[in-house]
Amino acid sequence: MKPFYQLLGNNLVANVTNYTVWFALTFWVYLETRSVFATGMIAGIYVVFTAASGMWFGSLVDHNRKKLVMLGSSVVSFVFYALSLAYHLAVGEPAMRDVGGVHLWLFVLLVMLGMLAGNIRGIALPTLVTVLVPEDRRDKANGLVGMVTGVGFLTTSVISGFLVAWGGMYATLALAMAFTVAVFLHLLFVRLDEPAREATPGEPAASRRMDLSGTLKVIGAVPGLFALIFFAAFNNFLGGIFMALMDAYGLSLVSVQAWGLLWGGVSTAFILSGMVIARTGLGSNPLRTLLLVNLIMWSVCCVFTLQSSIWLLAAGCFVWMFLGPYAEAAEHTTLQKVVPFERQGRVFGFAQSVEQAASPLTAFLMGPLTQFVFIPLMTDGAGADAIGDWFGRGPDRGIALVFTLAGVVGVIVTTIALNSRPYRALSAAYASRAPEPA
Repeated sequence: MKPFYQLLGNNLVANVTNYTVWFALTFWVYLETRSVFATGMIAGIYVVFTAASGMWFGSLVDHNRKKLVMLGSSVVSFVFYALSLAYHLAVGEPAMRDVGGVHLWLFVLLVMLGMLAGNIRGIALPTLVTVLVPEDRRDKANGLVGMVTGVGFLTTSVISGFLVAWGGMYATLALAMAFTVAVFLHLLFVRLDEPAREATPGEPAASRRMDLSGTLKVIGAVPGLFALIFFAAFNNFLGGIFMALMDAYGLSLVSVQAWGLLWGGVSTAFILSGMVIARTGLGSNPLRTLLLVNLIMWSVCCVFTLQSSIWLLAAGCFVWMFLGPYAEAAEHTTLQKVVPFERQGRVFGFAQSVEQAASPLTAFLMGPLTQFVFIPLMTDGAGADAIGDWFGRGPDRGIALVFTLAGVVGVIVTTIALNSRPYRALSAAYASRAPEPA
């Protein structure tokens, strides 16, 4: 287990670095442009890249040493962060305040490619859990992975808010480059005894690369597994609203420094959740756990923006973040048991591609839709006339209405999933799969 804990620590620093850049970029662009449309576009572009790269990253994980691809991700991140900083210094901030200008979006693209390279760690780490952790302890190990994510959010949100206020993107990118080097050097000395991947005799070259058809066959052989992936994709479809609108809504209520500190506070829910999962596990049916926590999360989404209150928003975000690691750990635990190890990278990559492909549609749609429909609707339109007396009026209430409607849809869909045939089929497949030998 020692290498597993070393990897957790290494991924913690890498996650903090990439999350810091992500939060700082979103904060900085909104403060420079005051455009919800811009933040929605940034979220959408990032998730498009994530979805498009998932299968390729998965094939890299399956066909190479996991440590090697993680080292490679650090090298690529460093290169793009350096290019981003150089471009920012050459062009200057005033040229990037025009949402319709090329300089802002070229800078965003360079920064995103650096963050994107770090995503390969999110595919490699669950496969290493399969190698390094006994089957009966994987749900708890996945909880620790969620806790590391939470620590990353805790430190990132605080750091990003003050970094943007103090040094803008200059300081953010300089620190990102320094910590990326540190992560690379530490990982060099982590010893991993990974099983060698032997090609099947007669295996065609195509299947040694991405092999989409083979991956689809593996997923299709497990009853209900496609349904799990598509359910997660639908959740991400609604979750794209959070990516596009949450920072804009929060920054309409408090300053960037206060918003960063608030995220630091509520992100302790990730840590607490990971500790609870590491101690208690996910129960005998992780899939049922996944659906139940989703039902609670979407119920919270229905109410946490009903009034223009930063405390109500903070409480809702805390509950959301506490339950998020349960859902992710449950999905990973299920896949680790029902998917053969030599295919797990591609299956995790495929799941990431499909699940993330839903978010760009929401982010691209909801940024302009909120800016040009819901905000006017709740400022001086029919919505303000109909429910403004108790719901409130103004741009922030237009954003709030979007969150409430998303929560209602999420509750309905999750209730249907809990009573569906694919849910019962996958639960039975998980229960009947024999434990792997030690």
